[in-house]
Amino acid sequence: MRLPVTLVTGVHADAMAVLTVALQWDLPRAVAVRHTIHVERQVLERVVSDVTGVVEHEELDLEHACVPCAVREDVLPTLERLAASGRWQAVVAHLPVGAGADQVCRVLADRPSGRRLEVTGVVAAVDGGTVEADLAGDDLLCERGWHSATEDRRGVAEVLAGMIEYADVTVLAGRPTATGSALAAALARPGARVLDDVADLDAAALVSGGWHLLEDTLAWVGPDRRMTLPALSALSAPGVWRADLRSDRPFHPERLLEDIALVGGDRHRSRGCFHLPTHPGTLGAWDGAGGLLSIGTDGSWGRRSPHTRIVLTGVGNRPDGLDEAFESLLLTTTELRRRGPFWEVQEDGLEPWMGPVRRIA
Repeated sequence: MRLPVTLVTGVHADAMAVLTVALQWDLPRAVAVRHTIHVERQVLERVVSDVTGVVEHEELDLEHACVPCAVREDVLPTLERLAASGRWQAVVAHLPVGAGADQVCRVLADRPSGRRLEVTGVVAAVDGGTVEADLAGDDLLCERGWHSATEDRRGVAEVLAGMIEYADVTVLAGRPTATGSALAAALARPGARVLDDVADLDAAALVSGGWHLLEDTLAWVGPDRRMTLPALSALSAPGVWRADLRSDRPFHPERLLEDIALVGGDRHRSRGCFHLPTHPGTLGAWDGAGGLLSIGTDGSWGRRSPHTRIVLTGVGNRPDGLDEAFESLLLTTTELRRRGPFWEVQEDGLEPWMGPVRRIA
């Protein structure tokens, strides 16, 4: 039997601490592992505790104090060591602030230690009082002192939205507004839970298994999003809007470069996939939040049919002209007929994000 692991993620240290203590209190035969990255000192702090008190408290020097290093250097080895001890019946892992659970889940799925450990639940701890502003603002983690490395330039909205989308349960600690709670529910995976109070979390059910559905999670968070979007009306989402922009046509490289802000530049969450005539076979990934946007590649389309789909979620009034802006970025019917040598260019201006252009075979 594998040892159940609950991963606690978030960008709000206080909310994460409250949730971790609540889980540990409700699971008296569990061990809690808390990792904290101290960027200025380049130190990773680890605290292991159970109902008897602190079991371990160590600080480790890291050559590069960042989330991937922390996961590789100590988070996973610690989880493996605790599982091997046979002393506890569950683990509550408080990940470093800003660390996504996907890194741990991905590695455990590929390592032999996955035979001893099972991620039964991923919980996103969120400050309910600020969730609406956090998901719409353009602050960077480093501007709030929440960064995990000196070069960490990620946005608060980008990271927090990604955590809610990946989580099996999102807990809004504090007093969320109706709109803030609805926005979190609109971002969460269908079937995931969004709770407005830490007291509503059923810790025993969380470790019993069946909550963390990895395949469903990956289908929801992947850029080509293979899960059906639930209707906002089904979520009772006051003040929340969504736009699901789709086309079989690719983006025009030049117009995308010049006018990408027309779709991705506002203070909403936008995620999706796209393809380009200058990068045949490459799956383009779109990831935006709070007015900040990044694009890149996510492998190849493989057997999937290339398509363009951007899903936007926000609060307030749906911006005017979104459909027209999206249409303006796509190849026209005339441009779509231009095949072969027409798109065999030396560069398209998107190389910093998409890599070198590829020749069409």
